[in-house]
Amino acid sequence: MPVYEYLPHELARLGVLRKATGLDPNQVAERVRLAQEREAHASTGPQEPKSLSNLHIAVLQHNQWRRIAHVMGELQMPVYEPAEDPRAVRYEEQAATAPEDRAHSGQPEGQAPIELLRHRVYRITGRPLGEHTPGGADFVVHLMAGSLSEAAHRAWNTYGRPENTYRTSHITSVEQVLPEPGEMF
Repeated sequence: MPVYEYLPHELARLGVLRKATGLDPNQVAERVRLAQEREAHASTGPQEPKSLSNLHIAVLQHNQWRRIAHVMGELQMPVYEPAEDPRAVRYEEQAATAPEDRAHSGQPEGQAPIELLRHRVYRITGRPLGEHTPGGADFVVHLMAGSLSEAAHRAWNTYGRPENTYRTSHITSVEQVLPEPGEMF
C-alpha cells in the first residue's frame, strides 16, 4: 500500500498559515518578531545530533512568518487570507496532489488507496548518565512518530540505552512540537 507522511517543513508551514489567517499586519509583524526571538534562542540552545532540531523548526517557522508579512505588504492585505496568497494557494494545490504523486511514482495504475501517516514531531529530552544535579545539561532530540507513546518508545530504544553513544539513562520529557498540540492537520 502506498504511504505518504507529512514532512516537518510541511507541518511548520501548515501551522503558521493557520495561525496567520485573519491577522492584521501589526499582528503578523509581532509574530515575525516572536519567531525571530525563538530562532535566536534556539541557536544558543544545545546542539542536537540530527538535522530535525529545535533550531531547524524555528527557522522554518520564522521564514514562513516573514514570507507572510512580505506578501501582506506587497498585496496590501488588511488581514491575511491564504486564499489571496498565491504561494499558499500553490502549497494547497501541492498538498492535494503530493501524496498521490509521491505514493504512486513509478507504480502501476490501480494501486491500493494511499495511507496518510499523521505523524508528528516530538521533542525528547533526557538526562545524561551521571548528571543527577538539578539544572544539569539535558540531551535534546526531535523525531517523528505517530503518537506520544511511540515517540517515547523510539526515544528509549534509540537514545536511552546505556550502550548508546549519547548514553541517556533517563528520558525526562516527550512533548509534541509540530503541529503544535491542539492543532489539526
